[in-house]
Amino acid sequence: MAVAGAELREAQAEVPVPGRRRAPRGGNLWRAVRHNHKATAGALLLLFFFVLAVFPGQIAPDSYASTNFTRALAPSGAHWLGTTALGQDIFSQLVYGTRESLIIAFAVGGLSTFISVIIGVSAAYLRGLVDGALSLFTDVLLVIPTFPLIILIAAYVRSAGLLTIIIVLGLLGWSYGARQLRSQVLSLRDRDFLESARVRGERSLYIIVVEVLPTMTSLIVASFLGAALYAVLTAAALQFVGLGDPNAQSWGTMLYWAENSEALGAGMPLWAIMPGVCVALLGASFALLNYAFDEISNPALRPVRKVMKAGLGGFDSGMTLDVVPGASPSRSRLGEER
Repeated sequence: MAVAGAELREAQAEVPVPGRRRAPRGGNLWRAVRHNHKATAGALLLLFFFVLAVFPGQIAPDSYASTNFTRALAPSGAHWLGTTALGQDIFSQLVYGTRESLIIAFAVGGLSTFISVIIGVSAAYLRGLVDGALSLFTDVLLVIPTFPLIILIAAYVRSAGLLTIIIVLGLLGWSYGARQLRSQVLSLRDRDFLESARVRGERSLYIIVVEVLPTMTSLIVASFLGAALYAVLTAAALQFVGLGDPNAQSWGTMLYWAENSEALGAGMPLWAIMPGVCVALLGASFALLNYAFDEISNPALRPVRKVMKAGLGGFDSGMTLDVVPGASPSRSRLGEER
């Protein structure tokens, strides 16, 4: 009878459950971006800057360091945004400055998100003394005024280079994301699928990496986008006040030299305006993606018609991303089911 029971369970396991399917890896993420207007606009804007950063030599008409042109020229067909007080083409400087700004955004976003995942998830899952110590460390960093602290550190390291800015911003920008991730893991820790993994004898590291993190994809992506937005704005502010490398080519250093040359009063307004516009647009691209993933991960933030559509049993592929295993397919607002 035991053998027959085992064969019956194996046969039942091979029968697909109606209404349940395993989405391809990354498919829900792509559908979420494609079906959300905010995410689509942010992705297109980010793609535009990505192309500028990868192919600056093919897009910019001249070298950003070339001083062979007449100084303080007005915009024209030869120089779309005019020239600087040193005779450099402003448009070329703008294109070449995109790369460093994107490097800072993605590097700081990745470093901050990695630290926030390690600290936030570990604190919530391990609990006890580990949770108390990590939560205390996170709370202390949350209440410290971060930007003045960054200014002090950058001022101590005179003419901070790209690596210094990335490390400083990454090490000081993870606390908010860690607090969010900790709260999410606390809500998942006693779910049935995690209890099953513990009963099977799985190690804590395996449970965190394989069972917990895949259910938090949207929140981790939102944490990365928030950290990238913070990095773009903060790095530009540091470079503008002269705490970056003045010889580096970025939008922040363009603002620094434009302010030193009194560009607005000297008839070169685009030298000061366009880097600020680019910083704002790049920040807007991360913000739009972040708002979209907030809606995806939090049903309370979704438009009413989309919530009603999901509540009526329709599969809204654009508004699904994660999954709580064991939930009913008709009620799950999260993506891939186990």
